[in-house]
Amino acid sequence: MARAMLEYTKTVLNKVSFDASLFCREVQKALQRLLPYEIEELKIFIHSLVQQNPELNQCLIYLKP
Repeated sequence: MARAMLEYTKTVLNKVSFDASLFCREVQKALQRLLPYEIEELKIFIHSLVQQNPELNQCLIYLKP
């Protein structure tokens, strides 16, 4: 089921990528819900989205290195 949550989170982030503030809120929720190894995969996904939509760059502060 945890894998399903990661896929669901990716879907939601894709759908809200038009609004940076909404995207940031969803990123914060995802970081609370997902397991550590899923967060690492999510970081890669978010970085690829940020490359496509540079205005989402402000949300990277929530992703600790």
